[in-house]
Amino acid sequence: MNATSNVGPRYAELHCTSNYSFLEGASHPEELVRRAHALGYEALAITDKGTLSGIVRAHAAAKDVGLKLIVGVELEPVDAAPLVLWAIDRTGYANLCRLLTRGHMRRAESRGGRMSASGGCVVSRDDIAGHATGLLAGVRGPSWSSAVGAADAGFEAAVAGLSAWREVFGADLYALAEVALDGDDDERLQWLERVAGRAGVPLVAAGDVRYHERSRLPLFDALAAVRHGGTVESIRDRLLANGERHLHERRRIAERFAALPTGRGTVDAAGHRFLWPAAVEQAAEIAARCTFSLDELKYEYPDAIVPAGRTAAEHLADLAWKGAAKRYAKDVPEKVQQLLRHELALIAELGYEAYFLTVFDIVRFARRRGILCQGRGSAANSCVCYCLGVTSVDPARMNVLFERFVSRERREAPDIDIDFEHDRREEVLQYIYETYGRSRAAMTAEVISYRLRSAVRDLAKVLGFSLDRVEAIAGVIDVGDHVDDLPARLVEAGLDPASDACTRLVTLVGQLIGFPRHLGQHVGGMVMTRGELCDLVPIQPATMEGRTIVQWDKNDLDELGILKVDCLSLGMLSAIRRAFELVAGAGGPALTLATVPAEDPAVYEMISRADTVGVFQIESRAQ
Repeated sequence: MNATSNVGPRYAELHCTSNYSFLEGASHPEELVRRAHALGYEALAITDKGTLSGIVRAHAAAKDVGLKLIVGVELEPVDAAPLVLWAIDRTGYANLCRLLTRGHMRRAESRGGRMSASGGCVVSRDDIAGHATGLLAGVRGPSWSSAVGAADAGFEAAVAGLSAWREVFGADLYALAEVALDGDDDERLQWLERVAGRAGVPLVAAGDVRYHERSRLPLFDALAAVRHGGTVESIRDRLLANGERHLHERRRIAERFAALPTGRGTVDAAGHRFLWPAAVEQAAEIAARCTFSLDELKYEYPDAIVPAGRTAAEHLADLAWKGAAKRYAKDVPEKVQQLLRHELALIAELGYEAYFLTVFDIVRFARRRGILCQGRGSAANSCVCYCLGVTSVDPARMNVLFERFVSRERREAPDIDIDFEHDRREEVLQYIYETYGRSRAAMTAEVISYRLRSAVRDLAKVLGFSLDRVEAIAGVIDVGDHVDDLPARLVEAGLDPASDACTRLVTLVGQLIGFPRHLGQHVGGMVMTRGELCDLVPIQPATMEGRTIVQWDKNDLDELGILKVDCLSLGMLSAIRRAFELVAGAGGPALTLATVPAEDPAVYEMISRADTVGVFQIESRAQ
């Protein structure tokens, strides 16, 4: 950063695309936040296209560096000019989430109920008008640039488009003045001012940022080629004219907007002279109006269904003690009694009763349907989970530490993983959807990111490598390879790593690894809420029919303290259930997971000679 980086007017960037606008941004949200802070911006708005998938990462980075983050989104309505929306407050944020949910659901309906998890968000002007409370809007019309210097019809169409949005947002509407040194900036700025003045809408400066610094332009071009399905050379006419869509020094931003007739001059303490219009100042003023922060989100776990006249804590305790009596034939060991009292007291203190009751209800449903299931992970350290039938690990037989699972000091939410028979797990998921409703339950997303092989495949194609070369390179890449290993792999594939093409490939691959490619489904994490989940995070259809996902992954949920229940599938449980049936059918005992003999010499003899096929979690060579 040079000495003039922090020189210039107050400024907040209000239109910024991260790499969570999949294949349309060339920087991580964290990179954009850190760069904006280094440049002395007052705030940064992350406004990805039709999604809030990257906003939690931006939020965490902004808190870390002390930069104000504005939550926003860019939308292209089917019947109106494109615009950027910014959340003013909690109400505006909820409306933003509901609007995105509606748009993604409509896209799914247009495809017969199924869609790609990275698909678009289909909204109309009326949709946005119905969710406008608590939002500010900045209009950016794709026809504006083509209309510059055109006939009066183009000018009037631009005015009409802006006026239509003014009817929706009133004084909360702005016209985005975005320039990128395309050669006609003076004319463009003056034309925009005429359009905005005619419509009675104030101008606000913005950058239409696509990456945090200029060096990411080659990667941005390569991603555009991936998106269009061609090579970089074949889509040259679709690429940006230059590399100006990055975060600029505030001094440079002021200079860009000096062409507006309303510009005025000033001299700062260092003697630097600037010209900038009210449009630049307006950006900082909009940022000041947007007070919402993701820290305001208060996750509320669903209320548990309890008998009349009882609290959730009382109902959980009653179920646990009854379960203990059943587990131990009413002769509950003193050790177990002490553990139960301790755990129930801590659960009540931390307010997790409803969570345990929900998990109990899911397990009870599975057992009533004859679906074998088993809780695992740190939940096995819980005597309450054992007594509720969630796990089958007898606390009387070992020294379990409940605080590994739920701790007062860590204040971390409990995380219970439940395995279900793999061919019947879907019954459990649909039960959760039916119990809580589609607006209060959804699966956790999983961000599918570029790894070495996928990055090489996509980039080599768009850089013009022949398909046989692409396959040759991908074929020699090992699962454990890193980008530092790529030059050696290029040699194995018969290429010269010092060539211009290979040097470019290695550089871009190093930048692309870790970039999000699209949203997928988590293996089984379910999020349920007391109120509307779509007020907390946008919901969208998954690729699998009958499922919906939130736009955040498990790390995002952890960052914001949102609980999930992992309903996982395990093929071994199906095999165990069939084994139980065979044993019972042959006249043997009716076994359960809790009553399988724990000390089976045959099993330990198999393990000692590395014959572990079928032994859960140690059957693979990796284990």
